[in-house]
Amino acid sequence: MTAPVDMEQTQSDPTGAAVVSEDVPWQTVVWNDPVNLMSYVTYVFQKLFGYSRDKATKLMLDVHHEGKAIVSHGSKEKVEGDVAKLHAAGLWATMEHQS
Repeated sequence: MTAPVDMEQTQSDPTGAAVVSEDVPWQTVVWNDPVNLMSYVTYVFQKLFGYSRDKATKLMLDVHHEGKAIVSHGSKEKVEGDVAKLHAAGLWATMEHQS
């Protein structure tokens, strides 16, 4: 006769700290570049993100004057897709974890 095998028990984090850090959204950063016209950047923001002309213009001006702007946020997968679309449109973009 064989003895029963005890199931291995794993402990979860009672504070939920691991879950909270994963839920913090990522953000898409568009950087200023010497190539694209301001009107084109505004157009891209409107087409890719559905922003109004006013919001797209404000973000474009942030890119132009501040050197960068946060144009979207969300899950890591969503932001990766946004960065890829911006690259395809010829804009300089990166993603970073929002703190």
